[in-house]
Amino acid sequence: MLRRVRQSLRQVLFLMARRPALLCGAIVLGVLLVLAVKFTCSRAKNVVAAARPPVRFFSTEAPVVDLYLGQLDQVERLRSVAEVSLIFFYAPWCAHSMAARQEVQQVAKKLAKQVQFVAVNCWWSQGKCRKQNRFYQYPTIHLFYRRFGPIEYKGPFVAPYVESFILRVITPLTYLPSRATLKEFLSYHEPRVVGFFQFNSSPQPPGYITYLSSALQALKRDFRGVVRFGVVTNKQVAEAISLEDDETVYLYRRLNSSLIFPRRERNFTSEAICSWVFEHHETVLHWLQPPGTKSRLLERELTKGPALLLFLPHNPLGSNPNPILQQVADIAVRYHSCDNNNHSSLDKSFTSHSLCCQSVLLPESSTSVCEVCLSLSRSRLTSSSVRCSFPSTAQGGDVLQTYLRHCCLHQESAPVSIKPTTSEGCSNLLNSYSPFSRYSACCRKVEPQLNESQAKEEPDMQRVPLTPHSSSIPPSSGPQWGGDGITGLRCQTNRTLRFYVLDVALNWPLAVRLGATGNRSASLHQEAGAQGDGSGDGSFAAIVNLKDEVHYVLHRSPATTLTESLEAFIRNFSAPHSLLQRHLVGEEDRKGVEGGTRHPNKHQHSPPRPLITELTTSSFLPSVMDLQKDVLLFYYTQWCGFCSVLNHIIIQLARLLQGNSTITVARVNVARNDLPWEFMVDHVPSILLFPKYRKHFSVKFPDDLPITLPNLLHFILQHSGSVQYADKPVMASSETEGSGPSAIFHAEFLALQREVQMLRNARERLSQQLAQLWRDNRRLTFDTRSLEAQNTELQQERQSLEEQHREKSRQLSEAVRRLQELADTSENLLNENTLLRVLLRALKDRTEAKEQAEVERKEAEQKRSHMAS
Repeated sequence: MLRRVRQSLRQVLFLMARRPALLCGAIVLGVLLVLAVKFTCSRAKNVVAAARPPVRFFSTEAPVVDLYLGQLDQVERLRSVAEVSLIFFYAPWCAHSMAARQEVQQVAKKLAKQVQFVAVNCWWSQGKCRKQNRFYQYPTIHLFYRRFGPIEYKGPFVAPYVESFILRVITPLTYLPSRATLKEFLSYHEPRVVGFFQFNSSPQPPGYITYLSSALQALKRDFRGVVRFGVVTNKQVAEAISLEDDETVYLYRRLNSSLIFPRRERNFTSEAICSWVFEHHETVLHWLQPPGTKSRLLERELTKGPALLLFLPHNPLGSNPNPILQQVADIAVRYHSCDNNNHSSLDKSFTSHSLCCQSVLLPESSTSVCEVCLSLSRSRLTSSSVRCSFPSTAQGGDVLQTYLRHCCLHQESAPVSIKPTTSEGCSNLLNSYSPFSRYSACCRKVEPQLNESQAKEEPDMQRVPLTPHSSSIPPSSGPQWGGDGITGLRCQTNRTLRFYVLDVALNWPLAVRLGATGNRSASLHQEAGAQGDGSGDGSFAAIVNLKDEVHYVLHRSPATTLTESLEAFIRNFSAPHSLLQRHLVGEEDRKGVEGGTRHPNKHQHSPPRPLITELTTSSFLPSVMDLQKDVLLFYYTQWCGFCSVLNHIIIQLARLLQGNSTITVARVNVARNDLPWEFMVDHVPSILLFPKYRKHFSVKFPDDLPITLPNLLHFILQHSGSVQYADKPVMASSETEGSGPSAIFHAEFLALQREVQMLRNARERLSQQLAQLWRDNRRLTFDTRSLEAQNTELQQERQSLEEQHREKSRQLSEAVRRLQELADTSENLLNENTLLRVLLRALKDRTEAKEQAEVERKEAEQKRSHMAS
């Protein structure tokens, strides 16, 4: 191969040597080829245009430092100067960042003096923010409190929410200087933590910074601030909740005993305190905030069991209390209060109270009187400026009557003293989870002059003259009775509810999908609150049972309060045989031929009669149960391929029957329209015929017959009421049920209905019992598995201990053997040492003898030599 290549090159060189023009042409072509390749490659690099340099994202008037080049090093410098900093990471092209920009600007204009607002462009490829951070979504807000952070904000990018969250970070602790503020702090439904720190010896006690960091850790874990932290510096105030030691953290709980942070068992660090609080806190109301995008948040919560979804006009991050939320929280706490006697020791801390009472005559009776008493501390009553006053009627309106009319309904005792401590007819009008009594009510029968006589007998009570319908109780409180039917209901039924609260301003589309009526703006609460459910407070409630695929909507009456409606709603749901009607969700009525939900009037010829009537949830029963028409109903869904194939057959059938006004061809999309259970089918497509005069004799098209036009016509002619009762005049329902075979048939039909209802009730009871047995069996199975796992672990531990014991015994025996060998060796060495000493002594003696003999010999020789000389 190489030889051939060499030969070819030699021939080319020989030809080029013979023809110089060919050599020059080849050189020129090579140079042109190289230049063409170079220019082509240089242009390929410039095909993608360079990105434009970024510009300011925020306006120059906004008090926001816009680092649009992604200077992350300047962020650290700005954050080190300010006490509280908000870092807004954005992408200039992101629509969510653009929408949040206006909200952040509004907040920055309000809180510019307290918070350092910094915006960083994290999309610029040459900036440090893009190189060092990897954000999966924009925008992202990080808050820093001094050196603590970042605290990521995960809520909606709405100005009120962002502002409330920043204020919560600025003041993570609530200062509680007196017992009154402590009472108010512990009276809300959120979990509350109180820290006791004395500021006597030093400006800041050693554990105060740790406690402050734990409050920030709680905000970092849950941006909604479910757990509120307070601090007490007065020892007398701390004694109200039985706190004596300094640097003590107290977790207040309503359903169980309150706890104190175990400093001997856990390290006193912010992470340990935050973890301990979240492990032991109680939450009866769960806030939900769907992100508005694809998410499984609702699915995860609804799969836990039946859920009561409450849409309220309230910001969970706000600091102002909401009376509607207080009513809901009161119901939730009483629903979860299984043990009525389980109260915190705090209930006994404020017992020195005097009463300020007002008599209110009930409208239902002229002899029943409700004594409403306001509980005041003695320290406050000693002041001469204190007056016994109740809120005026103008503040509460006629809301008082809805609360006081329950005063004497449950038990009407004999004329007794009006002291709440001795009256059996008394009940506290307060939130059951609050440890501080404010209102109480007593029921009694009185004569016209009974109030004055009892006023003389009770000189220690300040009396207010009898003024019927003149007092008012705050709407946040409600009547409390031991047998109100809602207290402890969670432990009395298997249909346990979980309470979820959503902001109606942000989640109104979800409320509409659940059954709320009327249009509503996201920024207005009160205008649309009065629509649909009859409530003027902007609230909406629904119970969703995902397991049974049903949900119920609370329809409030204007004459009832939210507390009464919710209590009745929950009791009806928890009953063994619920009286609630399943709410059906369907498509809105369409216009003309597309919807077909309007029924044309016989006297109006303007709206044309649709070829196929499209039914929805609202128009289903009026159309199908029309006694004057035979209704052929076609069940379909938009994802059913066989349904689409049959559309042309249904259209042909409708065209053939278009001239007959007594036969209606209709269809319903069962995927978008909920129907009553008795009208549901097990598969699609399905065809049912509801004959006139005999709607209870509905007939289903046979599944074994092909759905063709001749078969459908034969099916209609065979089972329609228009064929069998063509010459029979239409009679009133009273006449048809009066005599003849129809009455007998109607009586038999009613008997069958009763039997079917009894069978359904028995089936429900049996299903409940089977469900309970299944749960018990499942629990026993889990217990057995856990015990078996524990037994296996114990067996493994026993085997490992035995192996360790054998190994230790072997090691000990080996050590004893070695020690014995060492002892024997040492004894031999001692014997040898003794023998060596004896030998050395003998050698020493022999050497000394030799030396002595040598010395004597030398002396003898010297004597001889001396004598010889």
